[in-house]
Amino acid sequence: MIWYFAYGSNLQSATLRGRRGIDFRRAVPVRARGWRLLFDKPRLLGMESSVANIVPDEAAEVLGVAFAISADDHAHVELTEGVAFDNYRRVELAVEPLAAAPDAPASVFSLSSDQRDPVLQPSTRYMTLVIEGAIEHGLPAAYVELLRAVPTCEESAASAALRPMLDELFKRR
Repeated sequence: MIWYFAYGSNLQSATLRGRRGIDFRRAVPVRARGWRLLFDKPRLLGMESSVANIVPDEAAEVLGVAFAISADDHAHVELTEGVAFDNYRRVELAVEPLAAAPDAPASVFSLSSDQRDPVLQPSTRYMTLVIEGAIEHGLPAAYVELLRAVPTCEESAASAALRPMLDELFKRR
């Protein structure tokens, strides 16, 4: 079993289980100190909006969910997130649970990227997934409000049309 830390759209169970095909065994809300959440990562195919990213920052912390998944599921997450071609890279983070949880992880694997564009904004659709996931897993209301305050843009028709093709390409078989 591997602990995978989600902080973006994979926070939402419908995305992680449905779109990604990951069957997690446990979900533990956690905090990772020394990391900052940003929404400046260009999308996989260079579409006009951004997605979530975490970067080292000793003065910051990011909240998210540690999911217990199989090694095969972890490999699939990394495949769909583009780790093989440097879209993201695997990082190991120290975490602490937001509430007492038996056998909660102290260390997790996640994804980070040096590809950043501060001009880009996440789409409203993308941020809805992130916010729904944060609420679903009981992240603090103040954190959800920070997510709601992130400036967004509307998804283009081209991006919306491309999404089903990408979903099919990365579909778990």
